[in-house]
Amino acid sequence: MDQFQFFQNPPSPPDPQALALVSPAATAGAHAFHSAIPGYAPTPLVSLPAQAKALGIGQLWVKDESKRFGLNAFKGLGGSYAIAEYLCGRLGIPVDEQAFAALTSPSAKEKLGEITFVTATDGNHGRGVAWAARVFGHKSVVYMPKGSARERLENIRAQGAQAEITDLNYDDAVRLAARMAEEQGWVLIQDTAWEGYEAIPTHIMQGYTTLAWEIGQALDQPPTHLFLQAGVGSVAGAVAGYFAGLWGDRRPVTLVAEPDQADCLFRTARADDGQLHFVTGDMNSMMAGLCCGEPCTLSWPILKHTVSCFVSCGDGYAARGMRLLGRPLEDDPAVISGESGAVTAGVLAGICRSPRLASLRQALGLNEDSRVLLISTEGDTDQENYRRILENV
Repeated sequence: MDQFQFFQNPPSPPDPQALALVSPAATAGAHAFHSAIPGYAPTPLVSLPAQAKALGIGQLWVKDESKRFGLNAFKGLGGSYAIAEYLCGRLGIPVDEQAFAALTSPSAKEKLGEITFVTATDGNHGRGVAWAARVFGHKSVVYMPKGSARERLENIRAQGAQAEITDLNYDDAVRLAARMAEEQGWVLIQDTAWEGYEAIPTHIMQGYTTLAWEIGQALDQPPTHLFLQAGVGSVAGAVAGYFAGLWGDRRPVTLVAEPDQADCLFRTARADDGQLHFVTGDMNSMMAGLCCGEPCTLSWPILKHTVSCFVSCGDGYAARGMRLLGRPLEDDPAVISGESGAVTAGVLAGICRSPRLASLRQALGLNEDSRVLLISTEGDTDQENYRRILENV
């Protein structure tokens, strides 16, 4: 049996100041900006009625982010909006539905010159930053942690980035990117925050809320349950915080899942001492997009007050979710979801079907009336591993 631990987080009133960063009002400019990018379309919100019935719940929706801007993952939302905020700030213009056209104009390039954006990534974030930098006519440098898939490296290079796999873990690769930005005069576009580095991560989180805005537009009532995956917690905080602002007391019961090799949020929640708890050393999970050992200082205050349950789980739950979504039941559509994208589906199935998790199922209120929302944050970004998992019965 794969590792599975959970911590039920005591409910508490949300922090208004933290929620304000990703409120519908504060993030309206993000979806206005994204909607003007050529090729933009809301990603599919897929309904899986046969799977819902098999799990003993009322409805199951999956937001399929593999269809985002041709990047096979959601991360381009954050990187593009953060870069746009930086460039528009330099030009003194607002970030709105006119910003994309303005930033890609010859006059903008003439005024700005050529800027180099730098980041660390396990794959999807770096690909999004490289894509946005290329689209706006600038350069990018991307550092990846050891063990990163070669396919993800080549996908980043295909966007014009200078990219390499380092011998560092993710968090040390972030420190390398930050140091190089300072030494070379580059602009760091990192999807986590720490003291003194908060403006750009705030804009990245605000960019992520476009997918939450699309969900709000597509549903006629809130889901009862929201299952989110987390690395540093930026997208989980953005989505949970946005929905708290949108739906208030009707917001869904929220669960956050992490790999047991990089469960910094789980450890922080369980410790309950007011301190952030880090995971160090190698993080050998196939959920590469979630192998981050240090919580984002901006998202934790949101997650602390909006998440009902934190889960630390082994790779088997990700594999189970990949097969559950990729080999659908009856007439349900298939969702191609990678290791980090599918873990919440595996966790949901485990909670719904495992007798040893019956108490957790009851505590979360998962039953035949539940309407559960999952976000598949990536497609098959490591195709070799994806095929191997789906072929393994």
